[in-house]
Amino acid sequence: MGKVTGFKEFPRIIVPYRGEEDRINDFNEIFSKGNIDQLKLQGARCMDCGVPFCQSDDGCPVDNLIPEWNDLIYRGEWRAALERLQATNNFPEFTGRVCPAPCEGACVLGITEPAVTIKNIEQAIVDRGFDEGWVTARPPSKRSGLKVAVVGSGPSGLAAADQLNKLGHSVTVYERADQIGGLLIYGIPNMKLEKKLVDRRVNLLRAEGVEFRVNTSVGSPVEISASHSNAIMTDTGQSVRHISTEDLHRAVDAVVLAIGATVPRDLSIPGREASGIYFAMDYLTRSTKSLIDERVTSINAAGKRVIVIGGGDTGADCIGTALRQGCESVVNFELLNCPPDGRAENNPWPKWPLILRSDYAHSEAKHKFGKDPRSYNLLSKSFLKNESGQLIGVRTIEVDWHQPSKDAPFSEIEGSEQDWKCDLVFLSMGFMGPESTLPDQLDLARDQRSNIVAAAPDYRCGEGSVFAAGDCRRGQSLVVWAIQEGRAVAQSVDDFLKGLTHAKAVA
Repeated sequence: MGKVTGFKEFPRIIVPYRGEEDRINDFNEIFSKGNIDQLKLQGARCMDCGVPFCQSDDGCPVDNLIPEWNDLIYRGEWRAALERLQATNNFPEFTGRVCPAPCEGACVLGITEPAVTIKNIEQAIVDRGFDEGWVTARPPSKRSGLKVAVVGSGPSGLAAADQLNKLGHSVTVYERADQIGGLLIYGIPNMKLEKKLVDRRVNLLRAEGVEFRVNTSVGSPVEISASHSNAIMTDTGQSVRHISTEDLHRAVDAVVLAIGATVPRDLSIPGREASGIYFAMDYLTRSTKSLIDERVTSINAAGKRVIVIGGGDTGADCIGTALRQGCESVVNFELLNCPPDGRAENNPWPKWPLILRSDYAHSEAKHKFGKDPRSYNLLSKSFLKNESGQLIGVRTIEVDWHQPSKDAPFSEIEGSEQDWKCDLVFLSMGFMGPESTLPDQLDLARDQRSNIVAAAPDYRCGEGSVFAAGDCRRGQSLVVWAIQEGRAVAQSVDDFLKGLTHAKAVA
């Protein structure tokens, strides 16, 4: 694939982000447009390896045909490359922007040289496809007469809906928020994924026959927990409709649950009740809502000293959002050690490289404040507040991961306590699983991590007509895994529906 000696001739050159000075002042996309000639050379670096590990279990979860479209880009056959890309990935315009690219971590070239710029090429292919008008609505030629409800409109739910609709089934997607897209809308900030791209894809699905119902909560009405769930419910005066599980079952032949993992991990330490402490997803949600609807007031970090507790993409997005709002300072607490610059001996190729990475927000913070915002080996011990209950700081202690204690895989370093002044804290420590309301009302089994039990490859919840996929089944994961599970559950539902059709025919 590509040019036989391309990986020897051409160095890895990535498509750069917009400059920090420019992008930090707006919520527009951080991405710049790639040069077609340069992308062709990057495609040429794909090295015709005997086994393309980029498509393996350690690489791309949706089994993208990466060497094929790399070769087609090298040859200038962009439309053919788009067809190969769309054969396995429902939403490459999303993954080309937000996926951390496990395919590049598993690239064979990456054993001795920098990997092929797979993610850049993927984004360029689909973006050109839309620009040229090659991506169009393609409704199914005939309908099966069977109906499927998909609960949740994140990447897993949308992928399942797309696949089931293509198979000719009538699909209705139910979303309790006021926008279709789930975390694509409210979990990923605009600078990483412009919402017009999500709307564009949703409009394509609608043109192909998928029905969408927003402001609709499946299950009996329950009190919404003030801790996290209310952030994704409508708060612009629109009412939320409720449809009972019984009514839903009567209306459709199968139900797919793609409700995500939205229960955040809390930090129950002294002072947690202080005013000024928020879950990261609440912060990001309200920020995006305020951009979409001027009636919504965001949690504003302007002029504030900000601390983000926890890392990952969500932590970086909190940093990036606070910077754009004009924070006075931002610090990111990491409990773990600082990762190494290169692979450790116990982290061999083709496993995901556990190395130090600087995301867009880290470089922006360094540009504005002169240093990386991350501080490692820090355990938060208490939140500090004033007499009126307002947050004024966080007390931490350093930890040593080389000396485990009887209660933890680390020990606290005596005398290393430190008080950090702050006005806002955002908790970004992952998620504990799906909310319990709907699984409980459907009497679904859940595992020790509270995820819905629906084993692959059939993704079926017990013996009934309910299926589950995405983060609510596998736990918090990547967008590309959500798409993979959406595609897989759609195939299982289709098999189930064929069985129903056969049973009716025999009867």
